[in-house]
Amino acid sequence: MKELKCPKCGNVFQVDEADYASIVSQVKNAEFNNEVSRRIAELHRQQQAEEQARVALAGQAHQKELSAREKIIGERENEIARLKAQLSAIGEKREFELSAAVSEKDKVIAALKATIAQDAKALEIAVLKERQQAKDAAQAKDAEIAELKSQAKLAASQASLRESGIRTELEGKLQLAQSRAVLQEKSIREDYESKLKIAQEQVDYYKDLKAKMSTKMVGETLEIHCSTEFNRMRPLFPNAYFEKDNDASGGSKGDFIFRDFDGDTEYISIMFEMKNELDETASKHKNEDFLKKLDADRTAKKCEFAVLVSLLEPDSELYNTGIVDMSHRYPKMYVIRPQFFIPIITLLVQTSKKSIEYKKQLAIAQNQSVDVSKFESQLLDFKDKFGRNYRLASEKFQKAIDEIDKSIDHLQKIKDALIGSENNLRLANDKAEDLTIKKLTRNNPTMKALFDQARELDDYEPVEEQ
Repeated sequence: MKELKCPKCGNVFQVDEADYASIVSQVKNAEFNNEVSRRIAELHRQQQAEEQARVALAGQAHQKELSAREKIIGERENEIARLKAQLSAIGEKREFELSAAVSEKDKVIAALKATIAQDAKALEIAVLKERQQAKDAAQAKDAEIAELKSQAKLAASQASLRESGIRTELEGKLQLAQSRAVLQEKSIREDYESKLKIAQEQVDYYKDLKAKMSTKMVGETLEIHCSTEFNRMRPLFPNAYFEKDNDASGGSKGDFIFRDFDGDTEYISIMFEMKNELDETASKHKNEDFLKKLDADRTAKKCEFAVLVSLLEPDSELYNTGIVDMSHRYPKMYVIRPQFFIPIITLLVQTSKKSIEYKKQLAIAQNQSVDVSKFESQLLDFKDKFGRNYRLASEKFQKAIDEIDKSIDHLQKIKDALIGSENNLRLANDKAEDLTIKKLTRNNPTMKALFDQARELDDYEPVEEQ
């Protein structure tokens, strides 16, 4: 049971659960309906306000768009008017120029008509004059015709005889010229075939020589080249020893040994090995295949440096760039191409000469009993200077190598250009030697007739009539 108090009379009364729930439901439904009606009315007013604002904004935007369109249309109309004015001015100008040109042409036409009329009158007078002269000449010719008719028969018979004699003579000369042309063509062909045969024999000789050349002969060719290069630069090394290594007592030997002396003291020694092979060799060797043997030969002959002069691996960018230091494999060992043979000797000699000065300074320092600290500082200073000089010399040497490579490339291009020019000159000479009058006039009757006429004028002198 629930107790409820009346708000008007203040009496308290009791209601059961069902009545209480019914009263609460009635109160809630009424409040809910009132709230729903209030919210619907509020939403309706809000929607009307938004609709009015949207309409106002749409009107303003439409008005702005109309104003912009009117402005654009006005600008375009002004532009059209301006263009029409320009077109009108251009048309007037063109019309004026056209009228001026027409008037000028009319003047020229009038002048030409006057000239034509004057020329026609002069032509008519000349025609009448020529007609009169032709009439007089015709009368004179009629008188001569009778006389010439009597002489024509005699002249015709004489001309027939003379023509047959000339024809016979010309046919003989033509046959003689044809025989000369055939002989000349045969002589040129034989001369060309003889030259071609000699050239082919030379090519076959060199091919045969290259085929017969053994691996040993190929290597000896490179040795001869290096020996010739050194002897050509021998004045640079007046005290040097450079000879083939002929001592094979240890079971192996190098190709050349270089030694240079400062007085009686040897300050540098180099063991050289030269390697080359034929292009047709099936098993291609590599430079590294010969480094171990070269190091053993250098040690056996007590040489300080070892240099492999090689034409192997011709496509290797490493060996084609210059002097390759192989000290990471064997101490003081280098691999070079033949064009760096003299430069590496010069570089090693200059470097070793610096060591002579170092040894002399060291001996002087020891003899003077220099204290250890000062000696070490001088030694370090010398090492720094020596390293700097060596670095500068190496950079200058590399720069010289680059310049040599550029010169070689430039000379190779010049050589290729000269060979191409020689080939073109040879072809041009062959074409000039093969050119004859007969070939020039072949399938060209006009030129043939002109040459025949020229020959007749050179060889035939007409006999004057008595």
